[in-house]
Amino acid sequence: MDKKLEIIINNCPQNHKCPAVNVCPAGALSQNGFEAPKIDYDKCIACGKCSNFCPKKALVMITK
Repeated sequence: MDKKLEIIINNCPQNHKCPAVNVCPAGALSQNGFEAPKIDYDKCIACGKCSNFCPKKALVMITK
């Protein structure tokens, strides 16, 4: 089964720098100001490190 990272915008407070951006080993997450992070799917390796790290569960791995 393939997994894909998704952002649940309603769970993201968007009032601080996202700590999960620095956890991504592939550099697939970026953030503009305090906006919700953006995912570069060309870089994402679907390892789940960011989703495990996100305290608000805004980053989730889903099964495709």
